[in-house]
Amino acid sequence: MVEPAARRAAVEHLRGTQKCSERRACRLIGVKRSTIRYRHKPKQQCQLQERLREVAAARQRFGYRRLTAVLKREGHVVNHKRVHRLCRELQLQVPRQRRRRLKRATQTLPEVTHVNQRWSMDFVSDALADGRTLRCLTLVDTYTRESLAIEVDTSLPGTRVVRVLERIATQRGRPEEIRVDNGPEFIGRAVTSWCEENGVRLWHIQPGKPQQNGHIESFNCRFRDECLNANWFRNLRDARGKIEAWRRDYNQQRPHSSLGWRTPEEFRAALPFAFPILDTAGSRYPSRLPFGSLRSALTDTATCQTTSS
Repeated sequence: MVEPAARRAAVEHLRGTQKCSERRACRLIGVKRSTIRYRHKPKQQCQLQERLREVAAARQRFGYRRLTAVLKREGHVVNHKRVHRLCRELQLQVPRQRRRRLKRATQTLPEVTHVNQRWSMDFVSDALADGRTLRCLTLVDTYTRESLAIEVDTSLPGTRVVRVLERIATQRGRPEEIRVDNGPEFIGRAVTSWCEENGVRLWHIQPGKPQQNGHIESFNCRFRDECLNANWFRNLRDARGKIEAWRRDYNQQRPHSSLGWRTPEEFRAALPFAFPILDTAGSRYPSRLPFGSLRSALTDTATCQTTSS
């Protein structure tokens, strides 16, 4: 018997069965008479509850700690634990706005075997000299490692992304699929509708797994290290000029380790099936691109160069 209620019940039982006094029953049970005679007096907190309702109705996004501060400023003697209990009793808790997470199944992508089979897109952010945000849309051909475009502006909505895709598709032809993350521009109606209308499959990576789009992440790392961190952009025009100059240098002068230390344009020019991308009207080239892995393309190109020399 630890609780006062249980001891009170034991004292009443002794007094009723043994016909003993309250003093003797308390001595036998080992409890003070003041504990037996104590009666709980509920606090008059109706006024506090009404005021708490009024403040919570006027400030619907205030939590119990902020409501406690408001009540203390008005002169109420109350602590945060009491306000928290009253908020729970009166159901005044602020509902949590939980973020809705996208759920995407694991996708097994086929091996890249030819030009324009898969493009990768992503965004990179930086800042101008005056503090304005600078956004860059990077677009890469996964097979040739070419930087197809780097669109630079302070804001790049989904419609702007579609314009870039249209421009590059006019120059090189449409891709079979595009690999992107779950950014608002890539899951919006503009990009999704363009892909459906043009028969382009849009692959989204799983949330929180950027390694599933490793080619564009690797390119963004080089882009930030060699261009963004190495330059000071005075304005938007200056940023576009420097970034475009770096993009051309990346395609024409910078050797790529996965391409046998060739530049992306040298690798594309050495492929026998790269020319239809640039001149689709020529009749001497096949209309269908032959297939082959990147390793086999490098081996075939090296063999042709050895034979010709």
